[in-house]
Amino acid sequence: MSYNLLITAGELASHQRDHEWVIVDSRFKLADPGQGRRDYESAHIPGAVYAHLDEDLSGPMIKGVTGRHPLPEVEKISGVLSRLGIDSGVQVVAYDDVGGALAAGRVWWLLRWLGHEQVALLDGGWQAWVSSGLPVRGGNETREPRVFIPHPRNELIVSTVEAEKMRKDPKYRVLDARTAERYRGENETIDPVAGHIPGAISAPYPDNLNPDGTFRAEESLAEKYKRLIAGAPIDHVVAYCGSGVTATHDILAMMKAGLGEAKLYAGSYSEWITDPKRPVER
Repeated sequence: MSYNLLITAGELASHQRDHEWVIVDSRFKLADPGQGRRDYESAHIPGAVYAHLDEDLSGPMIKGVTGRHPLPEVEKISGVLSRLGIDSGVQVVAYDDVGGALAAGRVWWLLRWLGHEQVALLDGGWQAWVSSGLPVRGGNETREPRVFIPHPRNELIVSTVEAEKMRKDPKYRVLDARTAERYRGENETIDPVAGHIPGAISAPYPDNLNPDGTFRAEESLAEKYKRLIAGAPIDHVVAYCGSGVTATHDILAMMKAGLGEAKLYAGSYSEWITDPKRPVER
């Protein structure tokens, strides 16, 4: 059996010693980019390898051109995945400590973009593993490298030019996965311009989760997203956030809801605002 959306802590524990499974710890803090690696070195799921959002899972940020976490070049991310011991026969499980909303969601989406569907999020993340009383250990771990061969699905990516067209087209839905406060332009502490892309619909990622950090039931998520997309076909739905990372949470939630796979505006809001001529709404 393969997993391509979510996996419970108990299910993962039963495969922990499987050599064809790779566990990726991708904990990360925007305010302190080194904190996630320190947390990993202090304690992690046994056998897990670490992937850093800035260093491993993103391309170089070009001021005034890209967003804060641009997609990595295919060659670069393929090398990272190879180093982590991932090839076409491996089941990957990613986790972070914010319900998959930061780098774990990006690991999941990057692999799907590159044609590898055997990848799942640990439902409830690091907290679910610890609260289940499962073992942890510290230090750094590595795996024997493998050769990851990418098969990019670029139809999953929306450019800024395409996002500009979609936001004006009533046949499309553009979803903003950031918190409602940031969507409204209140309490913006990350990006220099507050607000959202005009025409975008607020779809806050925290609403995808139960209080314990696990994903809500399929029926509940379906009710939420059917209301938001209002009959638009899933290939006419695009999600964005601040830098193209958290938006993957909405994409996964829609898949869990049985609606299919939406697109990602990878540059997201932080790329949108690099051009002062692009409109912003508050």
